[in-house]
Amino acid sequence: MTRDFVGYGAEPPHAQWPGGARIAVNFVINFEEGSELSYPAGDGISEGGLTEMLGADLGVTGRDLGAESMFEYGARVGFWRLHRIFTGFRLPVTIFGCARAFEANPPAAAAIAASDWDICSHGYRWINHPGLSEAEEGRQIAEAVELISKTTGKTPLGWYCRYAPSENTRRLLVEHGGFLYDSDTYNDELPYWVRVGERPHLIVPYSLTTNDSKFGRGVFGSGEDFFAFLRDSFDLLYEEGADRPRMMSIGLHMRPSRPGKSADPLYRIHARAPGGLGVPAGGHRPPLDCSLPPAGVSPVTKTKSRFEYRPGVAGPGQIGNVVK
Repeated sequence: MTRDFVGYGAEPPHAQWPGGARIAVNFVINFEEGSELSYPAGDGISEGGLTEMLGADLGVTGRDLGAESMFEYGARVGFWRLHRIFTGFRLPVTIFGCARAFEANPPAAAAIAASDWDICSHGYRWINHPGLSEAEEGRQIAEAVELISKTTGKTPLGWYCRYAPSENTRRLLVEHGGFLYDSDTYNDELPYWVRVGERPHLIVPYSLTTNDSKFGRGVFGSGEDFFAFLRDSFDLLYEEGADRPRMMSIGLHMRPSRPGKSADPLYRIHARAPGGLGVPAGGHRPPLDCSLPPAGVSPVTKTKSRFEYRPGVAGPGQIGNVVK
């Protein structure tokens, strides 16, 4: 893959968010529990990512039932807490969903299927793609799409690997077909287009910066830490958005969605946005080309018609909750 250190340069294009909004906030829920490496799945290892004891020497050899139970918490409790928050606010969400996680949790899969949330495939399982053979990665992409479609009735619009893609991932996605975008990069605050072979392909950058995965790396110790970081990030992007509107992705995981951690700040960042991040009165989801109410807030979703291919130009109407 060719690297690009220039991007949009000193004068990025105006994002043209609906209603002249200054910022589009994209909430992402990582739906991974049940797809992680585990002894019951025959992997001979217990995954510890984003568990409470990550990095501690616990003296556990073999199967780690403690780590397994923390993954179960994310599926049994964390998901439903986030579901209540976002359905209560009536906000659209992007699900970074692993196919096997949908299969492991039919009630949650049904709730997602019944929503208008965007499903972005997070892989067949929650594993690293670099190191997979090209044939194996292609097989897993196809199996992920098939299983997500089977368990939710929806075809995933996007793709995001665990942390990083392989050098083949993007080409394999385009060759498979059906994907509107991928989020396998962290290099911008606006969507942009690339060419993969002869085909245009949309990139919607993700962020590990405004992301609750930092609880697992010891960066955040409390919900107050997470909120302060989200607040300062939002305030700067909102200020810059007066003439250079950007996108802010907030990454959430189900395992840290406990009281005092990543769930609590969501109420506060919602309240901080001028007019909140909710929908207009009555809760009706307006079309993408709507005029926003005086409060200046409305959710939008990815729609192919809003992403006319123009090389080097951001696609307007990016998924998120636009704040005027």
